[in-house]
Amino acid sequence: MIIGIDGNEANIERRVGVNQYGFELLWNLRKLESEWSKKHNLIVYLKEKPRKDMPGETKNFKYKVISGGRLWILTRLMPNLFFCKPRPDVFFSPSHYTVPIAPMPRVCSIMDLGYLESSGQFTKNVFWQLKWWSAISIIVSKRIIAISSSTKSDIVRHYQFVKNKIYVTQLAYNKDKFNRFVSLEDVRRVKNRYSIVTDYILFLSTLKPSKNVEGLIDAFSEVVREYPKIKLVIAGKKGWLFETIFKKVENMGLKDKIVFTDYFPETDRQALLAGAKLYILPSFWEGFGMEVLNAMACGVPVVVSNAGSLPEVVGDAGILVDPYDVDSIAGGIKEVLSASNSKYNNLVERGLARVEEFSWEKTTRETLKIVTSV
Repeated sequence: MIIGIDGNEANIERRVGVNQYGFELLWNLRKLESEWSKKHNLIVYLKEKPRKDMPGETKNFKYKVISGGRLWILTRLMPNLFFCKPRPDVFFSPSHYTVPIAPMPRVCSIMDLGYLESSGQFTKNVFWQLKWWSAISIIVSKRIIAISSSTKSDIVRHYQFVKNKIYVTQLAYNKDKFNRFVSLEDVRRVKNRYSIVTDYILFLSTLKPSKNVEGLIDAFSEVVREYPKIKLVIAGKKGWLFETIFKKVENMGLKDKIVFTDYFPETDRQALLAGAKLYILPSFWEGFGMEVLNAMACGVPVVVSNAGSLPEVVGDAGILVDPYDVDSIAGGIKEVLSASNSKYNNLVERGLARVEEFSWEKTTRETLKIVTSV
């Protein structure tokens, strides 16, 4: 079987969320090649040549670069799939945006449908693109991969007629990068880079309304009254509708207490996580939350919202809070900061045990099985 894959989500410099998902899938498909190479050939379609950190080509794993710009899927990829040779037997899009019309069955991955619940948290262009293109992808795909049971439930609630073609493949973390063995020297290097001289709480995600960063800042203003030496590090690139976050910090007089890193080098990620006193993610919803696994794998307790997939990800290994209640968020943070050594270490150990249930190899095998089942 020839499997076509849209690799563009993975083939960018600054990977977050769906980009990291696509990247890990491609790398693990390449690593597991001995398991599928006798039955399948993979063609990864790109609009630009593969970046240096993308997996290398082999006899059974090839790239096909079709140059193009805007609307690449419609104007370049879709015509090519009709007329190219060899033609894929199935086409997989590890994102919401699959080919609307194609001569072969399609499979797409859906991260979440949060945009349908809170359209005001998106710019108009982003909202309408997500709404209509995702709907088309869900309808035309032979199989739909949801990255969590929570996302599957949301898809069924909005598109009940597709319930029999939805499969769940949970995401994972990179065990080679995220573990207890991040060096203290690396942690010191990163703290020096961002002028962090005390213990810190870490929020690491894209700055956009769904992440509830403003609610976190309100909660932190309560925490810092009891723990005046603690800092909040907000790490991640700017998404959209983020301007009010910076205004809030200034208006509340917290500029000296909060560190914004903006987008940071990927080489800093492990040390930023490993050096934190706790990791906080008070999102209104999450399709999965890979950074939560990364934090637990680094031995850092996590405080996350009780919304979306996050309870599914942390199980009993984290502290759950109500994202709509500032006191609840502040209370979760304080619970970790005030924990005795034994309680703190227990949270760490529970997190380390929890992450053992997730692996990219497992996710990739399940994904390949779904894609080839069509």
